[in-house]
Amino acid sequence: MKQLSEMSEREYFAWVGQRPGTFVGRTSFHSLTAFLTGYDQHAIRHGGSGLAGWREWLVARRGKDCNHTWPGLVLHIALTGGWDNMWDLSTDDDQHAITILFQLLDEFAADQEASKGAHGPG
Repeated sequence: MKQLSEMSEREYFAWVGQRPGTFVGRTSFHSLTAFLTGYDQHAIRHGGSGLAGWREWLVARRGKDCNHTWPGLVLHIALTGGWDNMWDLSTDDDQHAITILFQLLDEFAADQEASKGAHGPG
């Protein structure tokens, strides 16, 4: 297994997505979005890009903006029929939202990698 410091963002997100309980204990959509928000803030604080452009990418992916932060946008994409209470998702909706979250992160990271490749090294 690669060391964490050797993983690309895409590899890291895939690794977290394969074993989310290792990072957040009881796995839920909201615990994972809190983890990713912490990841983002830590990266920015230490000179990384974190999830820069993620919300904008989600808006473009969805084709429509709203007043939600990025977790709400993921829910809009994952749960197209809506939800009754964002903070109390059914088990099925929660699991589906987690699956879609990591699919979207993979697509976002792939786009970021392609964009960096098109513009040359950092």
